[in-house]
Amino acid sequence: MRDRLRGPVDFARQSVALSTHVGGWQDFPLPDHLQRLLGIPVIMDNDANLGALGEATYGIGKGALPLFYMTLSTGVGGGVVLGDGCLYRGADSWAARLASHGSARRPECLCGARGCLERMCCGLWLERDHGRSARELMQDAGFVERYVVNLAQGLKCAIMLLNPTRIVIGGGIANAGDALFVPLRKELRRQVTHWSRARLDVVPAQLGADSVLWGALALANKS
Repeated sequence: MRDRLRGPVDFARQSVALSTHVGGWQDFPLPDHLQRLLGIPVIMDNDANLGALGEATYGIGKGALPLFYMTLSTGVGGGVVLGDGCLYRGADSWAARLASHGSARRPECLCGARGCLERMCCGLWLERDHGRSARELMQDAGFVERYVVNLAQGLKCAIMLLNPTRIVIGGGIANAGDALFVPLRKELRRQVTHWSRARLDVVPAQLGADSVLWGALALANKS
């Protein structure tokens, strides 16, 4: 259900900005609604931000800040944790929207743009385009070699813009382990400008599927 209701969050207003897949959620104050139902304080953020915060606070990002976190699953999301351990959300909670990076000469995405990183790399589109699940495709070395070209292009943008100490990738596709990460690191070394001396420290999420839950705990503790 979380994937089906996926969409941006307005953190300052504590509301769901919209859902990219299901109508009726635009500007919905979900925390207020839950607080009335449950009688306890509620705070909300998007799953990529919480995955970033979880890994930075309790996982493989601990002591490796600033950190860029990518969730690579049904969709693609991003989160940035700064050197002081705080999430960077941007002016309007829209920071780290790496999923929408793309090229106009590539296939149309659900958002209406073309060639978005999410359109080229997420599990939903991989299965639709290739007729096999992402798990199966990640076992095909030839496919992965082609796949990481697009993935590395998106990560290159994050690396050159943010210069993070470490990039952590979570989500179901990251479960492919070395089958994904070894060719991805090689492709990043090929694509990223050598004179930048950027760190190409790209690792799988240590907390796995629980990164977001640990991030929610960290967010609650900071609130």
